[in-house]
Amino acid sequence: MEMLAGSLGFVTGYIVPFLIVLTLIVFVHEMGHYLAGRWSGIGVTAFSVGFGPELLGFTDKHGTRWKLSAIPLGGYVKFLGDDDPASTPDYDAVAALPESERKRTFLGAALWKRAVTVAAGPIANFVLAIAIFAVMFSIYGRQIADPIVAEVRPDSAAQEAGVRPGDLLVALDGHAVTTFDDVRRYVSVRPELPITVTVRRDGEDLNLPMVPKRTEITDQFGNKVELGLIGIVTNQETGNFRVVEYGPLEAVGQGVIQSWHIVTGTFDYLSNLVTGRMKADQLGGPIRVAQASGQMATLGVAALLQLAAVLSVSIGLLNLMPVPVLDGGHLMFYAVEAVRGRPVGPGAQDVAFRIGMALVLMLMVFATWNDISMLLG
Repeated sequence: MEMLAGSLGFVTGYIVPFLIVLTLIVFVHEMGHYLAGRWSGIGVTAFSVGFGPELLGFTDKHGTRWKLSAIPLGGYVKFLGDDDPASTPDYDAVAALPESERKRTFLGAALWKRAVTVAAGPIANFVLAIAIFAVMFSIYGRQIADPIVAEVRPDSAAQEAGVRPGDLLVALDGHAVTTFDDVRRYVSVRPELPITVTVRRDGEDLNLPMVPKRTEITDQFGNKVELGLIGIVTNQETGNFRVVEYGPLEAVGQGVIQSWHIVTGTFDYLSNLVTGRMKADQLGGPIRVAQASGQMATLGVAALLQLAAVLSVSIGLLNLMPVPVLDGGHLMFYAVEAVRGRPVGPGAQDVAFRIGMALVLMLMVFATWNDISMLLG
């Protein structure tokens, strides 16, 4: 009985939130492809959330089969002339179609229409994230604190550089900062990388060079994360914690800024990975995403939606990488086609897609191994 209760708790606490988040992101991504394709005059034969056998579905008046499939780890839009859900063209079938129908296939569409249709998926992910952040900022506002130092930790980079309580941080490497969160975000992705912190003390600006120390911290859920710290702390009295409220347009602007922070943070992490300043064990796969979904779900719907926004940006960005089988790989081929004046040959595309699939599978295996290693401690 206890085992059954534990299993039910795992499903409701982790699997269900994970599937809700993943389904939302996948649906929006594929809807981007679908809407752009329909707008471009390309026929759509199937829209599926999930892979594998169909569980339920219906066919609309345009001939599109809308379905929910058995394996809920992705989805696809299949266009007219596609041989499979991966949008591999069926050259023989397309060639056999009359000219009027051939123009409605993905393969027969103009180059710009194919590019717009492919790019629309990742763009939809960015739009989803901006929309979620905008709604959150409109409803809850944003808590901020002034970048004023209340305490300097002993043996920290800040102490070694001469930072004092009461200092106001005004810039990092020449980039102006207005909140304490600006400081945290900038420093956290720069472990062991020299930076210059500009502080205002007694009306005078001082440039203090320092190197954030790579530090392992444990979050509220017990997850261990490595990031850069300089060892400064603020508090309610010193930092003047407050909630800033936004109107609808301001909230959208803040949503754009927040999404951009995720993009730049991702590239900063990848840079740190290449240079060895951060470990690759923080790359997570589906197990870690499921764990994060369950943990955020305990904090409420708003927290789970914000996780969905973060993941939506990450998935949109990942899909734009110039790797065959991803959307960015297709766009790379279209760029080559635009320069050459003719498409890349089917043989070359097939080899490239096989290599791309191998790379994606290797990344998935590596991320899943990291997940298992994390669970095993």
